[in-house]
Amino acid sequence: MCSFSLFAQDYFPSNSGVIANNTNYTAFTNAKIHVSPTEVLDNATLLIKDGKVVSVGQSVTIPKNTTTIDLSGKTVYPSFIDLYTTFGVEKPKRQRGESQYGPSRSGFYWNDHIMPEQDVMTTFKYDEKSATELLNLGFGVVNTHFPDGVVRGTGALIALNNNADNAMRIVDGRTSQHFSFSKSAKSNQSYPSSIMGSMALLRQMYNDAKWYEAGNIDTKDLSLEALNKNKNLLQIFEAGSRLNLLRADKVGDAFNIQYTILGGGDEYERISEIKATNATVILPLDFQLAYDVDDPFLASTLSLSDMRSWNQEPHNPRLLAENGIKFTFTTHGLKSKKSFSSNLMKAIEMGLSKQKALEALTTVPASLLGKSDVLGTLKAGSYANFLITDGDIFEKKTKLYENWVQGNANVVSDMTKNDIDGDYKFQINGTDYELSVSGSTSKPNATIKSNDKILGTKMSYKDNWVNLTFKTADSTKKEFVRVVANAANNNSLNGKAILPNGNELLFNAIKLKQKDADKKGTKKMHGDVEDEPFMSPITFPNLAYGFTEKPKSEVLLFKNATVWTNEKEGILENIDVLIKDGKIAKIGKNLSNKNAKVIDATGKHITAGIIDEHSHIAASSINEGGQNSSAEVTIEDVLDDESIDIYRNLAGGVTSIQILHGSANPIGGRSAIIKLKWGESAENLIYDNSPKFIKFALGENVKQSRMRRNSRFPQSRMGVEQVFIDYFTRAKAYDELKKSGKPYRKDIEMETLAEILNSERFISCHSYVQSEINMLMKVAEQFDFKINTFTHILEGYKVADKMKAHGVGGSTFSDWWAYKYEVNDAIPYNAAIMHNAGVTVAINSDDAEMSRRLNQEAAKSLKYGGISEEEAWKFVTLNPAKLLHLDKRVGSLKVGKDADVVLWSDHPLSIYAKAEKTIIEGVTYFDLEKDKQMREAIKKEKSELINLMLQDKNKGLKTQPVKKKEDKLMHCDSMDNEHTAH
Repeated sequence: MCSFSLFAQDYFPSNSGVIANNTNYTAFTNAKIHVSPTEVLDNATLLIKDGKVVSVGQSVTIPKNTTTIDLSGKTVYPSFIDLYTTFGVEKPKRQRGESQYGPSRSGFYWNDHIMPEQDVMTTFKYDEKSATELLNLGFGVVNTHFPDGVVRGTGALIALNNNADNAMRIVDGRTSQHFSFSKSAKSNQSYPSSIMGSMALLRQMYNDAKWYEAGNIDTKDLSLEALNKNKNLLQIFEAGSRLNLLRADKVGDAFNIQYTILGGGDEYERISEIKATNATVILPLDFQLAYDVDDPFLASTLSLSDMRSWNQEPHNPRLLAENGIKFTFTTHGLKSKKSFSSNLMKAIEMGLSKQKALEALTTVPASLLGKSDVLGTLKAGSYANFLITDGDIFEKKTKLYENWVQGNANVVSDMTKNDIDGDYKFQINGTDYELSVSGSTSKPNATIKSNDKILGTKMSYKDNWVNLTFKTADSTKKEFVRVVANAANNNSLNGKAILPNGNELLFNAIKLKQKDADKKGTKKMHGDVEDEPFMSPITFPNLAYGFTEKPKSEVLLFKNATVWTNEKEGILENIDVLIKDGKIAKIGKNLSNKNAKVIDATGKHITAGIIDEHSHIAASSINEGGQNSSAEVTIEDVLDDESIDIYRNLAGGVTSIQILHGSANPIGGRSAIIKLKWGESAENLIYDNSPKFIKFALGENVKQSRMRRNSRFPQSRMGVEQVFIDYFTRAKAYDELKKSGKPYRKDIEMETLAEILNSERFISCHSYVQSEINMLMKVAEQFDFKINTFTHILEGYKVADKMKAHGVGGSTFSDWWAYKYEVNDAIPYNAAIMHNAGVTVAINSDDAEMSRRLNQEAAKSLKYGGISEEEAWKFVTLNPAKLLHLDKRVGSLKVGKDADVVLWSDHPLSIYAKAEKTIIEGVTYFDLEKDKQMREAIKKEKSELINLMLQDKNKGLKTQPVKKKEDKLMHCDSMDNEHTAH
């Protein structure tokens, strides 16, 4: 099913009448013709035959057997192309039933959500109603696909030709291969249950496809065969957001695949990162409506990021164009496709050039599909797909008359009728009225106003005669005026008006000239002066408390502080600290530096930044619970650089965190260890040369004690032990084969576990009960490696001596207990007892709220166990740095270490202490005084945006209600967090 000519089906029998193929030419003369976005001809001719363009120009020779259509005063454009639709495809319904952990198909890939063998043409059914809707918007050709699964199979290019049979409509039956991060609705297979799971699955799939292609698999795999067969097609990935776009590109880059990516309209937030992907972006034109902000209380609950989105999204196409990023438009995602045109006009109003808009709708998608020779322009040899309008297609009042597809006309608005669109004024019995007419000539929409009051109005238009009925201006009476008028004169409507009392008057409605009509409109205003369309500033990150410019490293000199070194020097009084080039340069008395910004720290305290060993903030996914091992996934894939919790943690003096996978399975995913560099990209948050960690888990969560249906192994604590033994046995065999030099199938899961066996990756294990703690240490010793950290470890006080002997650290809560059965024996003296036994102990949060007050959590160890102030402070600084193998870089104040420093207003263990400045590598990411200024700026910006939203509502534009959002504060024992894909 590749490129079909218009008459490729002549051998089909006909039972519907006499076959009569029109072989004449058709010439469209005297038109302004946009041959392409960059080539425009005035007073030109377009000659077509057999559904193709024969020639176009200002001196075209017209053959004798030609039907000529005079388009004087009309404009011709190439029809539009939508690269991303599900046209003619029924959306699959989600299957109900219990989760399954194995595949349901034979002969295909082991995961049901990988379906490259799907061919959209097997389920395609031409939808004339939807086609007409798209034709009326200017589209002539659409690329369609089956919207189901992580790998969705091949798409097809369909001509919206309502006058042809299905075979004629198929321009190309195999154009593209489609991907997403979403599972198939047709399968209940649990894996993947998260974005990071989908990313890992795609990586493993590509590895397996390469292994299969090399002939290393004896069995037949129809999915991998199809994937390899489709690899030269256009590869389209449905991302749907800026973050997911970057994630999709990351997967593609690992295998030298350049995806064309469906974006989310928020690409403007990180335009340089989007440009660096080299991806063409498919842009939905789905702009948010203004919020209904009449209620001041509800308006106050709106986040600045949501308000900015409404204001900034229409500028996205312009910003992409200005930065040289190639894009095309799609109707995908629109609740009503009718909003496509108005949103496109809005993007142009916000500065997108008309040439770029036309390219995005014609030449760009044609080029991506490899169809530039037949689509996207009106050059000789192209399909006769074109639009006839009464002017500039990108002006709001321009009327689309006809949309020709493959040489067949689809009438949108009758060209033979006079165009009555426009604004009129008339008078009846001394009362002034304003009439506004819009819409198609077959179904015009009329609005009549008198003294700014809108009157109930109905209109019909046929054979250049207008019938108009409207309510009188007197609201106390339910009376109507009826008008019959002729529209033969383009500048007026002339006829008679029949009053409610039966009297007849002459009726004359004069059409206003365009410039006079424009004067009636409300021009965009910002404040009290006329201005360009207002766009809220883009910040880093693009939400409240974001920086207008990314902060830079400074030379800082703190004078006369109390300095908590966490080194042998202990706590020093009246000491200076010099920060230079992102490092701690000097610590001592009477320091000076002519280039330094001097900060008086008299009466204040300086410490190393707090480090949280166990956190779940700043990630779009936490658990991949679809299998009992998810060693192949990594939190680094799903970092959320716009998480407000980053800023909140900075305000609590936190500078580094380990974002752990959840505790849904015994072998969890790999960690992300990040610095809280507010405003940086997700990739730039991750530590350079980051130590490698993975999350393991024991107990109730992994044996699914609280799950309604238990269908996955393990379901007991002894089963958990067997999982570890089984996986490490397999990993050992895998590692031996790899090291032997023999060919092997790359298995990302086994690669990760082999790193543990080779002491290249460390384990942080969720743990509670002493029996299981002992069990995992014995399993580790059986395979000759060590557990790095037991996190939670609330029965650690029972086995502290054994932990010390094994060499494992403990990262615990200060005083959590009895929140589930296996925590019943927890005591607040746990940290002190483990510490006194020689175990490296940290206090962690596992909670977005607690992480903001870890200084106070550390202080609790003074009460529970009598730990010294210095040692208690190390529980949240140096000790977690040791557990994370970062203590040579952070955790203490020592010359040469990273300048991750906090200036406290008071004793850091005091409940009155505030972090006045939080600095990472010499960059001030939180400043208490600047925070106050930012709060005022936020208040001002929200007020400006509210005023603009009120203006939209006053203009009669649609608005959306304010919905209050609830933040979910997750930790790894929250059931909402256990198996949620986020």
